[in-house]
Amino acid sequence: MKFSPTETVIVIMVTFTKFDLGLYNLLPRYYFGSVLQLILELGPYIEELTKTGGAIKEFVNPKYKDASKTSFKSSTRLECMMQDYPKTLPPTARVGFTVMDKWLAYAPVKNNPEDASKVPKGNPYHSATSGEMAIYRANSLILVKAGVQVEGPVQQVFNGQEVEVWPCITWKPKWGLTFSEIKSKVRQSCSVSQRSTMVLKGRDIFLEDLSLDGALIINSIDGAQVKVGGSIQNKGWLVERIDYKDTSSPEELRIRGFKINKLEQLEQTYSEPGKFILKPQC
Repeated sequence: MKFSPTETVIVIMVTFTKFDLGLYNLLPRYYFGSVLQLILELGPYIEELTKTGGAIKEFVNPKYKDASKTSFKSSTRLECMMQDYPKTLPPTARVGFTVMDKWLAYAPVKNNPEDASKVPKGNPYHSATSGEMAIYRANSLILVKAGVQVEGPVQQVFNGQEVEVWPCITWKPKWGLTFSEIKSKVRQSCSVSQRSTMVLKGRDIFLEDLSLDGALIINSIDGAQVKVGGSIQNKGWLVERIDYKDTSSPEELRIRGFKINKLEQLEQTYSEPGKFILKPQC
């Protein structure tokens, strides 16, 4: 979907100020819910700051403890919205936006366990628990789109929050920043079970006809090309529930509501340049 600079600014205004429903109805039917990141060209940005002094329309959004509105839940301050920046630009400015599905782009961590547990079922918790699980979900779905057969999630409750638990899949940014990079490193038929953990720490790690049911960790330096395939099965890592009130556990674990019990894994490190193949035989 493409808009002219003026149309794009109008969409931002419609989304957040809801003016002129007649104009609103003329615009395309697909809208983003929030502007989360801004990418600015430095030259025009400096010019605009010189003209405006960085001034953006401000507002106050108090958060009260209860309906009596006699005391604040947190400090009240002047705020402004970063997405209002395009409103200061001239009609000739090049302004556009990219819309992404929520699972790929939005998983804030801002609620403590107690507040998150009070969120009605079906609404986002925005906690350390849901934020971490969202990473595993996003990475799993990215691999699905790249052609990997990833087993679906199970529902579990941590700190009073029911979340989807996908395979715990993570990778260093150097392994893949774009979808095309990731897709190029997935070859033939690969599968990952729900209980699996996969950690990829290297630029040139290729998954080729891999069947993973357990935990796999690959470390490689730049210049080491590693092809990982075959059937890998072990006891893996378990996600074990803990309570945020349990002071015997470190705080960084309590706010998550779980810890990782590393029972068994296959871990390989490639510290020299070259070409390598990891293909265990069952």
